[in-house]
Amino acid sequence: MKEQKQESIVQYLEALSSKSPIPGGGGAAALSAAFAFSLGMMVGNLTLGKKSYADFKDELEGIMKSLEEAKQKSLALEARDEEVFLPLSKAYSLPRETEEEQKIYRETMENCLIEASLVPTELLELCLEKIPLFARLQEKGSRIALSDVGVGAGFLKTAMESAILNVYINTKSMQNQEIKAKREAVCDRARTGISLLEEIIQAVENVVRGL
Repeated sequence: MKEQKQESIVQYLEALSSKSPIPGGGGAAALSAAFAFSLGMMVGNLTLGKKSYADFKDELEGIMKSLEEAKQKSLALEARDEEVFLPLSKAYSLPRETEEEQKIYRETMENCLIEASLVPTELLELCLEKIPLFARLQEKGSRIALSDVGVGAGFLKTAMESAILNVYINTKSMQNQEIKAKREAVCDRARTGISLLEEIIQAVENVVRGL
């Protein structure tokens, strides 16, 4: 089982490093979030059952359930990213010689951009929702797994920074200003979340360095 899992990761990385349009940065961002949520769950599993953390048990069980749900959602977003990117990549090749062809091209591109920008937007919203869980794990989780909280927060930060880029690469060519503004507003909120994650990472570093 361990070898099979390692092989699947290697295969994914091989595909990611190829010139194939999928998987790409959008999927990698979603997987970064999945790694983050998995690390949070690992910290939870290392904390559960310890007498010194008994008063945290009920809350921790809720945190772990929430992280499991988030992990599954992020994996689903990785799959969806591939689904929505393929039509977009094909749309770039549509003919644009006649006025009718140009109209079809613009309409097709707009629809594809709206769909493609939704996935990273949803990823940002998912990550924003779960940041407080990492703050609680940093405060209350097992001290022997504290560095893993920091690594998880780092993965979540990477996922969010990447998702912001994936939103903007789509909204910059979008004609629907209302949808564009909504997508980019989530990016603005995400920057506050990234700052909170940086605080968590710094707090972890201070402890593990003995500062």
